[in-house]
Amino acid sequence: MLRELHLADVFTLANAGGGTAAIFAVMTYLRTGRPMFLVLAAGAIGLAFVFDFMDGRVARVRQTHSVMGRELDSLSDVISFGAAPAAMAFGAGLDGGWDQLILIYFVGCGVARLARFNVTAEALSAGGAKVKYFEGTPIPSSILLVGMLTVAALRSRIGPAIWGGVHDLGPWRFHPLTLLFGLSGSLMISKTLRIPKL
Repeated sequence: MLRELHLADVFTLANAGGGTAAIFAVMTYLRTGRPMFLVLAAGAIGLAFVFDFMDGRVARVRQTHSVMGRELDSLSDVISFGAAPAAMAFGAGLDGGWDQLILIYFVGCGVARLARFNVTAEALSAGGAKVKYFEGTPIPSSILLVGMLTVAALRSRIGPAIWGGVHDLGPWRFHPLTLLFGLSGSLMISKTLRIPKL
C-alpha cells in the first residue's frame, strides 16, 4: 500500500484522523460532562475540513489522481462529515429515539451520496479530468451543522437546554433541531440539486 500512497493521500488520511479524534472528543464529553470537549470535537472536524480541501488541491497540483485516492477520500469523508457530526449531535443532547433514527438517516445519506458520486464521477466530468458539478450537496457541507452545535455548546444550549426543546412522540423523545440533519441528508441525496464544483 505504501508504494501507492501519494502526498494527497496523506492529507486524506489526516482528514479521517480529524474525524476520528472528534468522535473520541464526544465520547470524552459524555464521560466527563465538560462542554469543552464538544468544542474540541468541532475543532477536529474543522481541521478535517481543511485537510479535505488540501488533498484535492495537492492532487491537482501534483497531477496524482487515482482510484485509491478517490476511495480514501470518500471513506474519510464518511467519518469526518457523517459519523462525527452525528456523534456530536447525539452528545449535544439530540439523543431521543427519533433523533437517533434521523441521525442514522443522515449518515446513510452521506454514504449513499459518496457512493453515487464515485460511480458517476466519470460521467459527470464529461470526459475531462474534473467533475463539473455535484448532484446534491457535498457531504462536507455538514460543517455548517457542526458550527451550529459549536455555538450551542459555547452558549450552554446543549443537553436539556438544547434549542427547540424536546417532545414525547409515542415511545420516544424527539428534538426538532434534529430535523436540520434530516434536511441536510435529504439535500445530499437529491438528484435535482446541481451545485457547480469550484
